[in-house]
Amino acid sequence: MSASSRFPAEQDDVPRELLELGRRIATLQDPHYDRLVDPYAQVVDCFKRRKRILMLVQDALAQLRLDIKYLMFDLEVTRKERDEFKAQLEESERGDQGSR
Repeated sequence: MSASSRFPAEQDDVPRELLELGRRIATLQDPHYDRLVDPYAQVVDCFKRRKRILMLVQDALAQLRLDIKYLMFDLEVTRKERDEFKAQLEESERGDQGSR
């Protein structure tokens, strides 16, 4: 079995250092290859899983930042409305006191 048939040549989501390690493992004699192939596959799977988790966390953070911007805008608008209503209330109270 050739080294190229044991491991895929390129995987976009795996670092080149890990691919190089896979290529070197693929060139080993069978007893050594058999001992290292499963741990190597586990490392690759773990790397891919961590990368997916990192992407999910990054997406969640981006969504959180957007949500915070919307909330800050909403808070600003609510404060403006409150201040306007407060000013109208004070104005109407002054008008009521002046007519007495």
